[in-house]
Amino acid sequence: MSVNESARPGIVPNPHISALPIYNAGMNIRLARQLSGHDDIAALASNENPNGCSPKVMEAMASSAFNPSRYSDPACTELRNALSRLLDLPPGQIVVGNGSEEMVAAISRAFLVQGSSALTVTPSFGLHEIEPLAAGARVTKVPMTSDMGFDIPALEAALATGPALFFLPSPSNPVGAALTRGELDRLVAATRPQTLFVLDEAYFEYMEEGQADGMALVRSGNFPSIVLRTFSKAYGLAGLRVGYATCSNPEIARIVAAAKPPFNVNAAAQVAAVAALADQQWMKQSVERTKTERARLARGLDELGVFTASSQTNFLFFRTTLPSEHAAKALLADGIIVKPWREAGYENWVRVTIGTPKQNDRVLASLNHILNGAS
Repeated sequence: MSVNESARPGIVPNPHISALPIYNAGMNIRLARQLSGHDDIAALASNENPNGCSPKVMEAMASSAFNPSRYSDPACTELRNALSRLLDLPPGQIVVGNGSEEMVAAISRAFLVQGSSALTVTPSFGLHEIEPLAAGARVTKVPMTSDMGFDIPALEAALATGPALFFLPSPSNPVGAALTRGELDRLVAATRPQTLFVLDEAYFEYMEEGQADGMALVRSGNFPSIVLRTFSKAYGLAGLRVGYATCSNPEIARIVAAAKPPFNVNAAAQVAAVAALADQQWMKQSVERTKTERARLARGLDELGVFTASSQTNFLFFRTTLPSEHAAKALLADGIIVKPWREAGYENWVRVTIGTPKQNDRVLASLNHILNGAS
């Protein structure tokens, strides 16, 4: 006789984990080929760098600097020292993670307990909600404005309640907007002493001059804060997973580091990140190419009558007349992967990575056909 699985005494899952929403990850290329029938896939869902990475990265990984038989340095000493020189920040205030996503998880684990509160924006980067929920916290999400900017008065009001953590992406993922210096100053002034301000600057390198640079907060040491950055975007190391948290004092860094596992950043990622930092010229040239294409793709979307949020990232967030899932499915039929947004209230929005000129032309041609019936 078989045993009724539901009647069996056994494991009890953590309710905070079992109830988590699923992260909206981009479709992989192999699956896209199967579903679309196209071999030439424009993978534009995950904000990867279409220019790849610096040649110096590949040289370093093929050298004796990378030995896969040895454990990686758990302290990421060489990488933290290289970041220290670049950022003018003591290495003791830098924590390196398996992508900045791991740092989001470590910060949530380190500073949230069951029943505490966290604040972020919507539409949001999924893990700014998921990781606090996993820690048992309540999450408040403040909507962006109708023109897809930060609602500073609403955020000031939410900060007045004294959340334990404030996760704010600037530039925003998925919208693309970046805080001005004046806006950041207002939010800092509104932050209560019990709130740790976490500014996620994953797309920092793509910002225009004159926007807020959170590193000044960290360097001052006067305001409890963390700035997150990554090697996945501008440096083209998405597949190796390496990001970092810069903290306003060594004690915050110590606590974040205690919340992550040892050997969390593999040896290949550490070698690659050090090499990538040493080739700032390649990174900056790659960023400029992307910014040029970003402006061209935005103009093309505007000509199609598509409302597109202003972006200071390597992607665009646009609203269609179709449900986002339908638009994404239609684009996939043309061999193009984009990310349909699924948050309540934003189900007609799509995020598309800035690709190569050829890929961006494919996006515009396909959308023209989908939205306007062009042949």
